[in-house]
Amino acid sequence: MSPESIEKLRDAIRDVPDFPKPGIVFKDITPVLSDGALFRQSIDLFLERCQTHQIDKIVCIDARGFLFGSAVAYQLGIGLVLIRKKGKLPYKSERASYTLEYGKAEMEMHIDSVHPGERIVLIDDLLATGGTSFSAITLIKRVGGVLVEAQFLIELEFLKGRARLDPSPVVSFLKY
Repeated sequence: MSPESIEKLRDAIRDVPDFPKPGIVFKDITPVLSDGALFRQSIDLFLERCQTHQIDKIVCIDARGFLFGSAVAYQLGIGLVLIRKKGKLPYKSERASYTLEYGKAEMEMHIDSVHPGERIVLIDDLLATGGTSFSAITLIKRVGGVLVEAQFLIELEFLKGRARLDPSPVVSFLKY
């Protein structure tokens, strides 16, 4: 994708100060989602990366990861696996916890959604501290999946989430 297209995406992402709490500057992707051309460009970033790998499934994280991951899985004609917050999945699930600045949280994935040896790309909208993504990668590996790459539309580099995912392969398209 051209540098101009990347800059158009970057320009469309809105900073919302003090959300969800004071001192946080939230990166709002809704302007990208509401513009058909920009939304297509964001999906194309993920697709271009995925097409360079042999993968069996896309795993995506609740909730904004679903928007990107489902479009990529559809386009590639492969399966889609959801990782959700504890208590949101209806079937038997594996669970992994992670630490937040104010406590702990847990993510879940159905036990039969990824089979041993399946090649997986993890997709989410944002890499910040890496807690949610670390849990997702833990779940993928626990059920025998092979993580090919973790992909993010946005990475907040100053929060050093990439280091928490090391040695997993990580790609982000827009870095702040």
